[in-house]
Amino acid sequence: MRRLLVLSLVLCATLTHAQAIHGRDGITLPPPPEVEKQPVIDNYFGTKITDDYRWLEDAKSAETRKFIDEQNVYTQRYLKQAKIRTQLLDDLDGLEHVSRWSLPIERNGNYFFLKRIAGEDQASIYVRRSWTAKDERLVDPAQLSRDPNTSLTLSAVSRDASMIVYGERAGGADETVLHILDVKTKKTLEDELPSALYRSVSFTPDGKAIFYCKQTRKGTLMYEHFIGTRNSKDALIFGNEFRGEQLGPIDLFTASVTEDWRYLVITINRGVPAKRVDIVYRDLTKADSPFDLIVWGIDSRFSAIHAGNGWYVKTDYHAPNGCILKADLGGIMPDVWAKVVPEGADVIDDFSIVGSRIYVKRLKDVKTEISAYTLAGKPAGTVDFDGMGSASAIQGHAGERYGFFSFESFIQPPTLYRLDTATGKREVFAQPKVPFDTAQFDLKQVFYQSKDGTRIPMFIAGKKGLKQDGSERLLMTGYGGFNLSMAPRWNPAWAWWMLQGGWFAQPNMRGGGEYGEKWHEQAMFEKKQNVFDDWFAAATYLIDKKYTSADHFAITGRSNGGLLMGASMTQHPELFAAIWCGYPLLDMLRYQKFEQGPQWTTEYGSADDEQQFPYLLKYSPYQNVKQGTPYPAIMFFTGDNDTRVDPLHARKMTPLMQAASTSGRPILLHYSVKGGHSDGVSVEQQIEDDADQLAFLWTESGLVKASAHAK
Repeated sequence: MRRLLVLSLVLCATLTHAQAIHGRDGITLPPPPEVEKQPVIDNYFGTKITDDYRWLEDAKSAETRKFIDEQNVYTQRYLKQAKIRTQLLDDLDGLEHVSRWSLPIERNGNYFFLKRIAGEDQASIYVRRSWTAKDERLVDPAQLSRDPNTSLTLSAVSRDASMIVYGERAGGADETVLHILDVKTKKTLEDELPSALYRSVSFTPDGKAIFYCKQTRKGTLMYEHFIGTRNSKDALIFGNEFRGEQLGPIDLFTASVTEDWRYLVITINRGVPAKRVDIVYRDLTKADSPFDLIVWGIDSRFSAIHAGNGWYVKTDYHAPNGCILKADLGGIMPDVWAKVVPEGADVIDDFSIVGSRIYVKRLKDVKTEISAYTLAGKPAGTVDFDGMGSASAIQGHAGERYGFFSFESFIQPPTLYRLDTATGKREVFAQPKVPFDTAQFDLKQVFYQSKDGTRIPMFIAGKKGLKQDGSERLLMTGYGGFNLSMAPRWNPAWAWWMLQGGWFAQPNMRGGGEYGEKWHEQAMFEKKQNVFDDWFAAATYLIDKKYTSADHFAITGRSNGGLLMGASMTQHPELFAAIWCGYPLLDMLRYQKFEQGPQWTTEYGSADDEQQFPYLLKYSPYQNVKQGTPYPAIMFFTGDNDTRVDPLHARKMTPLMQAASTSGRPILLHYSVKGGHSDGVSVEQQIEDDADQLAFLWTESGLVKASAHAK
């Protein structure tokens, strides 16, 4: 009898794993591909952890490539049945095939910028030789490579505007190959710096060389390359150690030359995000001058701009919401520096100095406000915006009258403006023509309480008159980490969702920078669960207020937001109908061993630390998948070119989820051999990727048919 019972249990387990998969809107799939378990047991301070899919960490093995191919075939089988996808491709073509510009860099009366003309796959680098001149194309990526996923970066412009440095990137990788272009002849010089993660590039004052900071496994290194010489002769200028202190892999720095071309400034960020920022400088007018200190060894953040005869520094030193100081280089302690713009009730997000004005960008409940001040700190007006949204800092030079900025929101595509700092007047520099009528949408902000009573803001957007009876689809996205503020920004995919009649929501959870460093610290290390609780409280609020219901609730997030998706599926799968999990961190016990993971231990901690291991284990999605759970529909999305968050996270999580879920809902891996963490894929590829994401989310948050497998 006991033998029959055991046999029955085995058969049930086999049948559960082998059940047919039912998506919504009539989509059916066979069981997912079988994936072999090869258990590896790790011992963390006496706690044994089994990893069944460790073998999928090897991206190059034949077995892993076979796994990727099989999963992609399975995913495509789903997408071919998604009826909305054909419409999506047409709709997104109109929303994404539009002209786009970057903010211009002014040099010697010339304006340099990236511009993508409607119908092109990638942006080219242009110059406008005066404000009224026509745009001239300098570098066209289509002429560099037949691969439409080759993109450009504009890295540096020389003092006299005679040369630029541009980066050539393959797909969505962070790494670029650097080239130098003669602007007059439009010819690329023979100098070429090989593919690497370059954190900054600047010309020397005489234009005979460039300074570049390159990330290596041992840390950031800064070199000087003389134009026309071999790379092997590049001199190491800064790195490895300074003042007897070692500079390691998590000490990330950039180098820039001040706008008067006198000083070389190095800003050292200790981790991502940095709790401590050091700034040193060198006087380039004095041969072989040593590096001097602006600030060193203080556990606070600093950023410096040289203007006129002084250094202006933004810092959260004794000012959690930020302030602007004028540095006295006679001493490195900010306590003695003059306070130019004092701390206020709202967070200082950024600042710039243009036209002898200090422009301070603040976040007031996550909405951008920009105020102007004289160099002495006297208020000098504000910059006004059209509605609720997000603006960039004012970009320009202290000695120039005009600056540039952009403004956008969920319902307004980015518009670039030229600002007259003398009069405060602005004019449009560039504006995309998008088939999207802003007037038909509402954008509002609400506040709700999290689990511990913390008041959290959230943006909600949708068509005017949209029903609040729980029957509409809703798409929610979030991030919640690394001191990054999630202000309203334009995204063609979100615009499409709203055009179809769906709600869109974005809560601003703790872990971001919306309310300063204290807000960030409340979701770091052992407090990371707070961001998840803020997210679940947002979902509960939206359901209680009948914006949607769990049956029509879709969520999406990438990178650290992908970790948020992982926590959503493992902690509260009952709240959501469909989850898109992009370029995610999921195995939080091993993330620090791969790609740029070591840099993030200052945010998450590390399982190699006995004190930090327990809380990472408690929330790490990969270790918290429960067998026999009815998980919602899930699409993991990653690619080989993600050199920031290793794709192994999505590779390992996919078969674990497929084997564990009893809901009969699709669990898919969308794996690209071209895409990566950074922007850079062609418009056509972006349209394909967005169509796949939206087809999945729209379908799986749609009508629920009477089925044992429907959520």
